Amino acid sequence: MKRVISKDGTAIAYDQTGQGPALILVGGAMSYRSFPGFVKLAGLLATDYTVINYDRRGRGNSGDTHSYAVAREVEDLQAVIDGAGGGSAYVWGMSSGAALALDAAASGLNITKLALYEPPFMVGDNPPAPPADHEEQLRKMIAANRRDDAVKFFLRNMGAPGIAIAIMRVMPFWARFRAVAHTLPYDAAVMGDYSLPAKRIASVNVPTLVIGGEKSQAVLRQAVQEVASILPNGESLMLKDQTHNVSMKVLAPALKSYFSR
Repeated sequence: MKRVISKDGTAIAYDQTGQGPALILVGGAMSYRSFPGFVKLAGLLATDYTVINYDRRGRGNSGDTHSYAVAREVEDLQAVIDGAGGGSAYVWGMSSGAALALDAAASGLNITKLALYEPPFMVGDNPPAPPADHEEQLRKMIAANRRDDAVKFFLRNMGAPGIAIAIMRVMPFWARFRAVAHTLPYDAAVMGDYSLPAKRIASVNVPTLVIGGEKSQAVLRQAVQEVASILPNGESLMLKDQTHNVSMKVLAPALKSYFSR
């Protein structure tokens, strides 16, 4: 494990593996660098890249502050790019981490190529968007130490069926979700009202591949296409038989193919 120091003094932990151009992984809600899927993806990509798998603030071995702002997370990524990436890097983001990576690119970070997996913007007619007080309710639950309730509330608002949540509740990985539940309001803040920030996206000139799963929810598939169409240098790719819970064995070759061009 290594660390960089963000602009506000917060320590950001990361693992580095492999050799080649720097490629930074940005996790989504409730994911962090030791999450099994990210460890697997880092290993698969390390044959071709120097993979930097970091803990977003408040997770794993990274520090945190009492007051949160999305801008601090952009600064964290900047610190990782500067300290671990040598000043520039490829970046891949997952779900809300994809939205964060997109915002970082719009903020002018030195990202040479960008890949996104299903940024969860709510598009189309009557999309299943979370309630307007989604972030506020999450903050209240965390303040009351209702971590399990916060995780269930978040998953339900993301469209997970009740039966699926009940099954997840008794699975071993639920403890991992619970451990980082206090960061759920952070992801809610990254997404805002979950609408598509078209003007912000249009300002990103970085070559970007937006990836989705052919079996994902319709709103996520549509978001992939819309984000790619708005980006000046965007393109899309749909992975066969994949959902939002993408197989890293399927994703890794797609990322290698794109970043090696």
